[in-house]
Amino acid sequence: MLPRLGWPLPGVFAHRCGGALAPENTLAGLHIAAGLGLRAVEFDVMLSADGSPWLLHDEALARTTNGDGLLCETPDSALCLLDAGAYRHPAFAGEPLPTLESAALACRRLGLLANVEIKPAAGFEERTGEVVARRVIELWSGTDLPLVSSFSRSALAAARAAAPELPLGSLYERVPSDWPVRLRELGALTLHCRADLVDDEMLGEARAAGVPVLCYTVNDPALATALFARGVTAVFSDRIDRIREHG
Repeated sequence: MLPRLGWPLPGVFAHRCGGALAPENTLAGLHIAAGLGLRAVEFDVMLSADGSPWLLHDEALARTTNGDGLLCETPDSALCLLDAGAYRHPAFAGEPLPTLESAALACRRLGLLANVEIKPAAGFEERTGEVVARRVIELWSGTDLPLVSSFSRSALAAARAAAPELPLGSLYERVPSDWPVRLRELGALTLHCRADLVDDEMLGEARAAGVPVLCYTVNDPALATALFARGVTAVFSDRIDRIREHG
């Protein structure tokens, strides 16, 4: 039997923790999302040189922290000293780069559901999928497991092998025509794709198969309303102050 989400999918996920209102992939974002009444957040996870899962979207540290080099080549001892907030605004100066553990604890404390995106550095796809899956099972033990997604098929396959009970989402830019086969092979529950590349034929097929479709990144309320009307289940948004739950 395939794993199932222990919670109904909300209509809106805060993209990269807090969207445009906070430094991306930070605990500050989680608090802002929760303060606005969001029920769910999405964030990216990558492995350090020590093999520990940290929240970061890019392989390189420079865009969103005061660090240099690649996350996968940086030890935990250096990562814990980085500032992940000052680039966004002086008010966020000193915001730490979060570990997956700190993000999980914050989500549990704030009552936030999560979509954990496995974001492996090149060459670390399988290892990242395995480590993230095992840590997710440990960190969310005794409560609803997050949805775990990735663009990397090999990362998702490794996650499924490491944690058969984990609910998975298969992530694409444009959903391929053979998506039912791909989802079945991975035991994935959800389809994720770019909002401007979602087509009605695929949405009809997914609806008939009972597969939720989630779209990124939706910042226009009118677009969100149109997507929900077409059958999209949920959207990821940077403008969590503007996009509201459907229905």
